[in-house]
Amino acid sequence: MSPTPTPKPSVLFVCVHNAGRSQMAAGLLRGLAGGSVEVRSAGSAPAETINPVAIDAMRELGIDITRNSPTLLDADTVRTSDVVITMGCGDACPVFPGKRYEDWVLDDPAGQGLDSVRRIRDEIRTRVEALIVDLAPDAGTKSTEPTTTSNPIAEAAPDD
Repeated sequence: MSPTPTPKPSVLFVCVHNAGRSQMAAGLLRGLAGGSVEVRSAGSAPAETINPVAIDAMRELGIDITRNSPTLLDADTVRTSDVVITMGCGDACPVFPGKRYEDWVLDDPAGQGLDSVRRIRDEIRTRVEALIVDLAPDAGTKSTEPTTTSNPIAEAAPDD
């Protein structure tokens, strides 16, 4: 008789606008965990679109977050998640007993250039890799090496 499969752990990433940090974290966890973790993201005051510089930074790793859209945080999403990781959402994130909560203090990529967003992305990646080891150690992590190099001309352009 084969062992009973354990359910996938569910991780919710929350930031204010759900347009940068939480979207990058969700994209990295999806890309690196190989389907062994259920991934969600939401914002306490979602933006209309995802930060285009965050999209570019993730594209460099071969992770496409262009189809994602900012989503409003709701209590049911928190309630049905095993791990809730906040990134500057303040007191807007509801707390339920029995959930694992982490607060990742990270710079906000809003209005920042690609070099700064890369640094934020790489810090998120390090944290996501540690999370995978903790939640799904058998998943391993897939390589996401950058596929492009820095373009100083593009970085000099003003952010919209």
